[in-house]
Amino acid sequence: MKRRVVITGLGAVTPIGNTVETFWDNIKREQIGISEITRFDTSDYKVKLAAEVKDFKATDYMDAKAARRMELFSQYAVAAARQAYEDSGLDICKEDPYEAGVIIGSGVGSLPAMEREYGRLLAKGPTRVSPMFVPMMISNMAAGNVSIQLGFKGKCTNVVTACASGTHCIGDALRAIQYGDATMMLAGGTESCICESGVAGFMNLTALSTETDPTRASIPFDQERSGFVLGEGAGVVMLEELMHAKNRGAKIYAELCGYGATGDAYHITSPAEDGAGAARAMQLAMREAGVQPSEVNYINAHGTGTHHNDLFETRAIHRAFGDAARQVHINSTKSMTGHLLGGAGGVELVATVLAIRDGWIHPTVGTKQPDLECDLDYTIGTPVQMEIDCALTNSLGFGGHNASLLLKRYQA
Repeated sequence: MKRRVVITGLGAVTPIGNTVETFWDNIKREQIGISEITRFDTSDYKVKLAAEVKDFKATDYMDAKAARRMELFSQYAVAAARQAYEDSGLDICKEDPYEAGVIIGSGVGSLPAMEREYGRLLAKGPTRVSPMFVPMMISNMAAGNVSIQLGFKGKCTNVVTACASGTHCIGDALRAIQYGDATMMLAGGTESCICESGVAGFMNLTALSTETDPTRASIPFDQERSGFVLGEGAGVVMLEELMHAKNRGAKIYAELCGYGATGDAYHITSPAEDGAGAARAMQLAMREAGVQPSEVNYINAHGTGTHHNDLFETRAIHRAFGDAARQVHINSTKSMTGHLLGGAGGVELVATVLAIRDGWIHPTVGTKQPDLECDLDYTIGTPVQMEIDCALTNSLGFGGHNASLLLKRYQA
């Protein structure tokens, strides 16, 4: 029999706030975290904007020596994980550390480290490449560093599925607790690849918006959408087996009830045109949770702002929800944060949890007129205040990786 799993802690480092409270306050203010790129000279680039994390201090979450041995994606993961851990009220010293695990993914790892060390290789030869290059660059080091910093000795893995990485990590953590591999899991995603090669690669793929007005750059579902805006940050949640959380008197934000994962088997960058794979992921999450489409109040969509994603995700919702598709409220947090790639699913789950807590669905900021084929309710113009009993969050990654998580308002 599967065990029930609840969310007891939240952590976020984002382009619109480096704590959950600041992030959510700025969501409610409809703050857009997009501005001119500061990490490098963009004179030769068509893309000028990104959603950078601002004023982040790694030493607020770890000592200076540890911080120096981590790339930004790992620092963001540790910061978000420590926030979630402290928010949960858990004391690992009072727990069996082998019952506490970590699954935190990154779609890329550290492109900045690759650029930096390859530059040293070319300029100064192989002996000048840092001995820490590999352990700082590889994507599993986000989970590894969180485990080391917090003393979680249980299952420690990472999932790399491009933009679906964070959501798949949370889904796998859900399974670990449901079936007894762990009692507590820190799970989510992290990313930091706003650098010359990262921007150039996505730019030449024609995936990024070349808009120079930050208010019109990330406009999911809009008829004038022109691509996504590269973002960075991390989102991590504390998952716990229900009775463990109740026995220690933990506050419970929501219950994680369903997880669906599929592959499109279609194209390396485009979702399936009919939305079948993403639709099945949503259907699987709903089926596991025992809910009908008409019971889902809200979908936090993948909603990147690319032509294909938004159109095909809309088709997927129609396919999964049938007649109920026109009743569900949909939005895209990426309209404010940009696209955090492997970190997106974690941050967007945090936003979905807080929407349930506060009964508040933020608008898809910046989007004014939906594409004619994007014909659903994308929460345009004004927020929606309503009690949310059931919500979905979607992530769709390059390679055809689809993931959906279903949350319910917690009821004993």
